[in-house]
Amino acid sequence: MPTLPWIPREAADPDADVVVMASRFEVRSLRHVPGFFLASLALLRQARTAPGAHGFTLKAQLAKRTFWTLSAWRDDAALRAYAAAEPHRSTMRRKRAVMRDSTFVFWTVRGSELPLTWADAQQRLAAEARSPLTRT
Repeated sequence: MPTLPWIPREAADPDADVVVMASRFEVRSLRHVPGFFLASLALLRQARTAPGAHGFTLKAQLAKRTFWTLSAWRDDAALRAYAAAEPHRSTMRRKRAVMRDSTFVFWTVRGSELPLTWADAQQRLAAEARSPLTRT
């Protein structure tokens, strides 16, 4: 699957701080890829209607069993509400068993910096993955 282009949602105030989250997931086996992929699409549909979502993108390298997300949110509360809502909450609980590795990073940008690109996110994810104390 190619990288989805940035999908804009609620416009951000150009002068406001925006919460950014990037994630990387690797599933244990190729047999887990189809289910994880379908779950990712369901969560993408959820993000399209999530209050406080400024935008998001998804990247997947199916043959490498790896998925990435990148999203921008009005604030931490909006991001947490999305993660706690269904189907995200139960999907992540179910998919933990098939994950080999996962990494999450959070930072803030100004609204004027949207849309986000993958270059910064992938550098931050790689740095986080190299840090043994913060790896999940």
